[in-house]
Amino acid sequence: MKRISYKLYSGLVVLMLLLASGQVTAQDQERIMDMEKREVIKSDAMDAKMAFMRANPKLETMLNDAAGYAIFPNVGKGAWILGGAAGNGIVYENGQVAGYTELRQIDVGFQFGGKAFRELIVFETQEALNKFKEGDFEFGGSASAVIWDEGAGGAITFENGAGVAIMPKAGAMAGISVGGQEFDYRAQ
Repeated sequence: MKRISYKLYSGLVVLMLLLASGQVTAQDQERIMDMEKREVIKSDAMDAKMAFMRANPKLETMLNDAAGYAIFPNVGKGAWILGGAAGNGIVYENGQVAGYTELRQIDVGFQFGGKAFRELIVFETQEALNKFKEGDFEFGGSASAVIWDEGAGGAITFENGAGVAIMPKAGAMAGISVGGQEFDYRAQ
């Protein structure tokens, strides 16, 4: 009887170790993939920043003077009456990566189509940047964004310490809608 208990106990210990190592391996794999995704977002964000600066050469000075900024290099939006958009980005503070962010948007109205765009949020004040990082930041239907193309960019209008520029990449949408953007932030 002792021999069976010992074998059963030993078998359970080995099984638990195998399961635990599989869990650790899965977590490591997830972390590796997350790191790979972050590197892609970093690279895409640098490309997006350069495209924004080509559209408005004054932007470099604005970003250097700002408390921080967030770049969403690839935002996708689709709509058929009810619309939604999503994208991942990077938050910079003092010229350094401070963390990663996700954008979500839902809107309702007469609209249809799909498009991809880049989005840049400039935080003129530290208070606005802190609100963003704390998760207490969103753009409502009244917020206005300046739309730039690769060839030209206008002045960013600031409201409550933050301003937005959007640069279309592809697609076409038509309609009138009301909605807002919400953001999640994760420190690096």
